Amino acid sequence: MEFRKKIEDLLNEFLATREDLFLIDLKISTGDDITVILDGDNGVSVQDCLDASRAIEFNMDREEHDFSLQVMSAGLSEPLVTPRQFQKNIGREIEVMFENSEKIEGELAKVDEEKITLILRYRKPKEVGKGKVDAVEEKEILYTEIKKALVVIKF
Repeated sequence: MEFRKKIEDLLNEFLATREDLFLIDLKISTGDDITVILDGDNGVSVQDCLDASRAIEFNMDREEHDFSLQVMSAGLSEPLVTPRQFQKNIGREIEVMFENSEKIEGELAKVDEEKITLILRYRKPKEVGKGKVDAVEEKEILYTEIKKALVVIKF
């Protein structure tokens, strides 16, 4: 069986036992360095990473195929890529960069399989007279329009 396919199968078997966890990325370098990035509906613990690592490592023969393995959780600096990741971040501020490099920032309000909805809050000029007023607007964004989406970290 092909090396990558074997790793994918072992990882999928593990994830089938842990429905709260999901795969964000699987990278295998030409030197067979394996990097697995996981996320979870309730976060990912160190124990979750250990369990995933063991599910792969204990079922592979290093005599047959030498490799290194790193299993980690998706950090705050990792972009949101799946609807499930967006879902767990409802209520948080996110920054979305579009394919044309335009950026917007807003509160993630709704998520479905095709799009997200942001609540944008900003100041706009008054219709009559001088000064500005607060404005609130909902904006739907298709996943296909998103180049990159990040949770905004506020201190």
